[in-house]
Amino acid sequence: MTKKAVLLVNLGSPDSTEVSDVRRYLKQFLSDPRVIDAPALIRWMILNFTILPRRPYATSAVYKKIWKKEGSPLILTSRELQENIAKNIDIPVELAMTYGHPSIPDAIKKLKAQGIEELFLIPLYPHYAMSSYESAVVAVYDAQKEIAPKIKVTTLQPFYKDTKYIEALVESAKPYLDRGYDHLLFSFHGIPERQLIKTDPSHAHCLKVKDCCNTCSPSHATCYRHQCFETVKAFVEKANIPEGKFSTSFQSRLGRDPWLTPFTDVVLEELPKKDVRNLLVICPAFVSDCLETLEEIAMAGKETFIEAGGKTFDQIPCLNNHPRWIEFLTHKINEWN
Repeated sequence: MTKKAVLLVNLGSPDSTEVSDVRRYLKQFLSDPRVIDAPALIRWMILNFTILPRRPYATSAVYKKIWKKEGSPLILTSRELQENIAKNIDIPVELAMTYGHPSIPDAIKKLKAQGIEELFLIPLYPHYAMSSYESAVVAVYDAQKEIAPKIKVTTLQPFYKDTKYIEALVESAKPYLDRGYDHLLFSFHGIPERQLIKTDPSHAHCLKVKDCCNTCSPSHATCYRHQCFETVKAFVEKANIPEGKFSTSFQSRLGRDPWLTPFTDVVLEELPKKDVRNLLVICPAFVSDCLETLEEIAMAGKETFIEAGGKTFDQIPCLNNHPRWIEFLTHKINEWN
């Protein structure tokens, strides 16, 4: 019988909040040519002369705001997800991070030692982006070719509008939606516009055709922006959110190049001026709560909104270990297996 296994891959986290660990993590993360997609020399200069001398200190302080006694929230949640899925299936489930620990090479070595012949790779990203989904997939295939070339790898494709995924997302948000609110903001992680253009195989559609995200095109298979909008469209239809009571924005921009707009921090300042007093924010690009949701949205974002005149602000938690999310992933594994 063929020996099979599952590999869950998330972004990663520093090993601790110590500046040295944060610096090491940022160096690995931002050295990825799919994250800072500039020529190697320019990327090296940006990293070593602009980012690494100062940013680790500020990032360390921010991580300390969300860090748990047991460690990184993202790592802890991902391990719990691994354990919960393992309870539902009869094949091994490994966990790896694209950056940091547990590492992808270490996970591949474990799978090889177990005699695994077929692997189902689950990048924990609903949407395709070169800086997240693509980076994870490439890192796994590179490690597999070097360490265990005989293992056959099958990859879960982006599931941004999969019916069961949308149902899990809506079900997880329901307790917050049922409380009542003025507005629901969908805040997705931002990416530079140039990356959207790079992942367009036609090089003639994304950001070039009028209303490109709503104009049918094969480019949508790798278009992060289109896929984010499709998630919103499916969510509001399933949850019966009225037109005019929701909007979409993009967070976490870095550098001076054009990024996807509107920016979340700007939107949070503007919403109170439109008589939005009670706000819900959901972050569907993330399946596990992390620095970008727990600090950037739930802390800094809330402060921005309240100072601008808002009254109540709630960040709807990510799927984390919601039963419907575990059910969705188990279903995908069973389809493959």
